[in-house]
Amino acid sequence: MGREKDRERAQARTGGKGKGKDDGLTPEQRRERDAKALQEKAAKKAGQSATGGGDSGQKSTKK
Repeated sequence: MGREKDRERAQARTGGKGKGKDDGLTPEQRRERDAKALQEKAAKKAGQSATGGGDSGQKSTKK
């Protein structure tokens, strides 16, 4: 009986979401979305380096 109570309390704490990562997308849709985001990020970075923006010549250690 205690286990069910613990589950209920834990679910109440997380807002009843269950497994938080599920955003209603299929794995394929998620891959497409992530790939698009990566491409945009790479294009933005390429645009910055083309204009000599900010830290030209220095390696960024930020991840």
